[in-house]
Amino acid sequence: MMKIEHDEKLIAEIAKHYQEIIRLIGENPDREGLQKTPIRAAKALVDITQGYRQNPLEIAQKAIFEYEGSKIVMVKDIEFYSMCEHHILPFFGKITVGYLPKGKMIGLSKLARIVETYARRLQVQERLTAQVCQLLYEAMPTDGVIVVCTAEHMCMKMRGVEKQDSSTTTFDYCGRFEKEPALREEFIRLLNL
Repeated sequence: MMKIEHDEKLIAEIAKHYQEIIRLIGENPDREGLQKTPIRAAKALVDITQGYRQNPLEIAQKAIFEYEGSKIVMVKDIEFYSMCEHHILPFFGKITVGYLPKGKMIGLSKLARIVETYARRLQVQERLTAQVCQLLYEAMPTDGVIVVCTAEHMCMKMRGVEKQDSSTTTFDYCGRFEKEPALREEFIRLLNL
């Protein structure tokens, strides 16, 4: 009950600001098509920034299980949507996570939840990639983690340089993936299967 009340208060406060922004850009917030826009936009913003109200370490630790394997476990193409902290415009793409189990494994759906938790914040792609990698390395016993993220940024497509076909790829890795180039190469080969 407290969460619903908190969200309702938060949404109402944000909606006031959206109403003023609509006025400041030269539009009439009382026009028929815009009357409910501030509240809808506020609800959307609260939803797309829910990562601030989630703890990715707790999410990860709820699904760690015994596992004797030691080869790469990979979850490919985890879709995400985020908001660039520089322009508050969307960027979106896919993240692939690989890790080397060390007596434990993590539930596969938790990898997607961890990505979602970090993506649903004001973010930059480089930090998003690094946060997913570091959290997994800290959350469970592992000999290494590697994360690759490819995304398209609306701040490059709809403003500024307006380059429609550009995408950005970022990598982060730790443990054996950092020390052993051959292991990184194996991951990249698997990535392209």
